This record gives sequence, structure tokens and C-alpha cells, in this order.
Amino acid sequence: MSKLYFRYGAMNSGKSTHLMQVAYNYEERGMKVILIKPCTDTKGGDKLVSRLGVERKVDIVINENDNIVDKIKDYKKEFGNIDCILVDEAQFLKYQQIDQLFEVAVVLDIPVICYGLRTDFRMQGFEGSTRLLLLAHSIEEMKTICKCGKKAILNGRKINNRFVFEGEQVAIDNVNNVEYESLCGHCYFKYKNNL
Repeated sequence: MSKLYFRYGAMNSGKSTHLMQVAYNYEERGMKVILIKPCTDTKGGDKLVSRLGVERKVDIVINENDNIVDKIKDYKKEFGNIDCILVDEAQFLKYQQIDQLFEVAVVLDIPVICYGLRTDFRMQGFEGSTRLLLLAHSIEEMKTICKCGKKAILNGRKINNRFVFEGEQVAIDNVNNVEYESLCGHCYFKYKNNL
């Protein structure tokens, strides 16, 4: 039986870059991988975009109401065997879509590796991440640092270069003057309490 993996980390922890490295490693060995991202992630259109400037076209963009099991079965019919499925920005997937990824791993016997954020800029869980933390066979933290040098575990949202702590859960990086910064807990509360 294959497994469902969740690799999470704060912004700038190298999730998308790592995903593309994993894809490269599989393909270098002659194996077939498919890349998936949710339509909520509008950055890059149908491409994964790493902060290092590396880009790669995805194979499937998932809409809110898509059944991922059906999408994978259709893809296999058209293109053949799949050795691994890599999912970027998995936090944006719906609860039932994470269940479907679990089914893909267990029933279709295809390893699924998901990358995403654990929490938003308000320290609230994302629907997809919350379900992954409950279902994934393997959970791995990808680490990065705060500008103070401590381990970053949270995401600070900035609008016009000023930290904000209220607003909609989803705002894509580098759109409408929105930026994100990885923060340790101490710095997060320092900025939050100085408002």
C-alpha cells in the first residue's frame, strides 16, 4: 500500500522547490510523476512557481468541486501508469479532496506527497491542512528561519509593507500589495501587539 505524505512549513521554507526536486528525481529514474495544484493558487497560472525562480507546468489544476480520484483515473486512462503524485499548495484543497488523495494512495496504490502551509496569517488552520494532519501516513516539517534567526513557524501577512492580522484567509502573495514573511512566535506577537 502506498502512503499519503504531508510536508508542511512556513512561507519560504522551500516547499515548491523541494516538490520540483522530487519530481526531477523520479523522472531521472524513468518514472512518471504528475503535479497537481488547486485553482485557488492563481500565482503562475497553470505553473508551479518557486521563490528561487524555478517554474514547472502542472498536469492537473483542481477546482473546488473536482473529485480527485476521478481526475487521476481519467489521467491514467489517457497517459498510462503514474508512479507518484505531487500536490503543491495542498492547504487550499477541500476536506473531501484530502480524503480522495488518501483513497488514491491506499486504493489506487499511488504515493501522494502534499506540500503546504499548516496555518494562515491568523494562526488558523486551513481546511486541507487540517485534514492532512489527521489522515497523512507521514507528516514532515520543512524548516525556515525568522529574520531574528529563530525557527519560523508562523506566517505574517503584510499589505503595503505593514503587518495585518485580520482579513480573508486567502490572499495570494504578490497580488494587491500582499506579501508574506516567515516569523517565529516571538516576532509574530511583537508585530501583532504593536498594532
